[in-house]
Amino acid sequence: MSNEQPKSAYFLVQNGEQEVTHTLSVLVDDEPGVLARVIGLFSGRGYNIESLTVSETEHESHLSRITIVTKGTPRVLEQIKNQLARIVPVHAVKDLTTIALERGNDKPLERELALVKVCSTGENRLEALRLADAFKAEVVDATTDHFIFQMTGRTPRVEQFVSVMGPLGLVEVCKTGVAAVSRGPEGMMGEDA
Repeated sequence: MSNEQPKSAYFLVQNGEQEVTHTLSVLVDDEPGVLARVIGLFSGRGYNIESLTVSETEHESHLSRITIVTKGTPRVLEQIKNQLARIVPVHAVKDLTTIALERGNDKPLERELALVKVCSTGENRLEALRLADAFKAEVVDATTDHFIFQMTGRTPRVEQFVSVMGPLGLVEVCKTGVAAVSRGPEGMMGEDA
């Protein structure tokens, strides 16, 4: 039996701490290499990223926002936040899940966009259109043999839509990952919006 410590932080689950999923928002300078440094922090310490989105948010200030959905014990999540905050071009790290819980909400406001291609004819085609309408998915491209639906919603709802399209001729899915903000008047840097 080896006494070597595992390379991943997830061995900490063995001590009875429960893993939880949190959404983190990280405000960074919009410059080359920042995303690679953030991802390197996760991969180097064995942390998992369930979803990752990044986009410039303030053009004049040259700032980008990275939204990361990750899972870990409370201790691992605290390590992740502390280590992210130490990366030089990081201006702020907000745990949107913790903020939501403190305000009496179960989660931050989260949305994901999916493009879903379905190839079908006859009854399956009609059923795909009916279900898309029920899920409030929009047809953004169509021919006589396929549809491409656009759907925006919380991740479980998007996954449910993809699942019901499976037997109807699902060909391809492209998802953006989670975009999230905290509820309330405060902005990312903590000042009033």
